[in-house]
Amino acid sequence: MAAVLYRLLPFRAPVQCRSCGAEPGSGWAALRPRSYWQTLRRRLRGPARPPFSEPIQVGAPVLRAAAAAVSRDQLGGPELRALVSALCAGLRAGPCVGLSAPQLGLPLRVFAASLPPERCRRYPAPLRRALRIEPFPLRVLVNPEMRVLDARTVTAPEGCASVRGFSACVPRHWAVHVTGVDENGDPVSWEATGWAARIVQHEMDHLDGVLYIDRMDSRTFANTAWSQLLD
Repeated sequence: MAAVLYRLLPFRAPVQCRSCGAEPGSGWAALRPRSYWQTLRRRLRGPARPPFSEPIQVGAPVLRAAAAAVSRDQLGGPELRALVSALCAGLRAGPCVGLSAPQLGLPLRVFAASLPPERCRRYPAPLRRALRIEPFPLRVLVNPEMRVLDARTVTAPEGCASVRGFSACVPRHWAVHVTGVDENGDPVSWEATGWAARIVQHEMDHLDGVLYIDRMDSRTFANTAWSQLLD
């Protein structure tokens, strides 16, 4: 499945842009050349194929397309298991607490989420109380469907592994109910509240080609390392 979908995905060569007032090839506009070892590895192994080992970044067409439903005959199959394994590995590597198939290059309606206790404790205690940030076990949702349980919205900072290095405040519903199946086809039902509901809504957006930057308060959009860049 991965190889077939990779061939179907549209490919566009990277475009080298010139930023205002910048010299050609300087700053963010420069394309980093491959090292000798990267070139050799690519020649030996060929181009990388999804599911990728790291989240792809905004600009990749797959992040802006609606994902396709997983067919019944794919449930329990090796391709879907490989995808779920890659999603779980990405969550373990961190720092994200939710990850979708499109972020790994596959336009399929699958996401995984997890907030272990040790990672939950990294949030400041006042923030945990205010936004109901509580740990929850790993959940895998295939072909998920979501309905809103509590339409009240809460605006809070949000980031994304596919928009690396930035964050912004995003309004999200307080509670949602998401249903679907896992990789084996067994039913999954999850009533998520607070931070967990935010994660669900973020990942459901990914499956529809929507990024948090489409919903953010643009005045809060920030480079997460802006203060360090001033040092």
